[in-house]
Amino acid sequence: MTKELSCCRLCPRVCGVNRLKGERGFCRAGLLARVASISLHHGEEPPISGTGGSGTVFFAHCNMACLFCQNYPISQLDNGRKMDREALAQELLKLQARGAHNVNFVTPTPHVPQMVEAVHLARKDNLIIPVIYNSNGYDSLEALNLTEGVVDIYLPDAKYRSGELARHASDTFDYPEANASALKEMVRQVGFLEVDQKGIAVRGVLVRHLVLPDRVEETLNVLAYLRETFGPEIPISLMGQYFPAYKAYDTDLARDNLENDIPAADLQDL
Repeated sequence: MTKELSCCRLCPRVCGVNRLKGERGFCRAGLLARVASISLHHGEEPPISGTGGSGTVFFAHCNMACLFCQNYPISQLDNGRKMDREALAQELLKLQARGAHNVNFVTPTPHVPQMVEAVHLARKDNLIIPVIYNSNGYDSLEALNLTEGVVDIYLPDAKYRSGELARHASDTFDYPEANASALKEMVRQVGFLEVDQKGIAVRGVLVRHLVLPDRVEETLNVLAYLRETFGPEIPISLMGQYFPAYKAYDTDLARDNLENDIPAADLQDL
């Protein structure tokens, strides 16, 4: 962990801060992981939540700044408690004992080294359920190199193909390029999502995309990119639960370049 946190390059921002000495980059994460909540979650996709629930670990801090973030008290306001790797490992084992189908790390990117160490410790104590990396898709190849062989299931976002929209809505101008590289690496590592006889995910990639208001053209561009790059079999979770949380009340996501937007009804023709 010392090497990765002494010059942080865990996301494409490559802040280079020395977190061992208390320096903070864009995400504001420090030496220890900050955990907002640990619980059984029944609201994920059916292959993830199943019947027993997904054992979610919600990390505080985020390497993006989405205006519409529904989890902003955690991601932007940094609510949570510091937790060392030993304590986190024990929490993973508790989730398994409660019947969780998996351990599901939410917003793991700033905490990859701590996450990996906790999983290794938990596996020594017989953690056997799959590990999920549930990210915004803005991950560096350096971080994903650390997760190879540790993560069983990747649950990344594919938010944007427009760099301008990514900058405006999430303060992340290079998201399309970085996301493309991350998705390819995730698929290389574990392939497409696989489920067991009960329909519960055991391995692979499931890509998420949130449809934004009056930005259906962006959704079509994302879906077209995924099809062209990975083929028609790429598993996708298309989400329609947007609501104007956090700073979205003060921002109009629909104000730029809407001349060619396609009505939502046309999604059914994909």
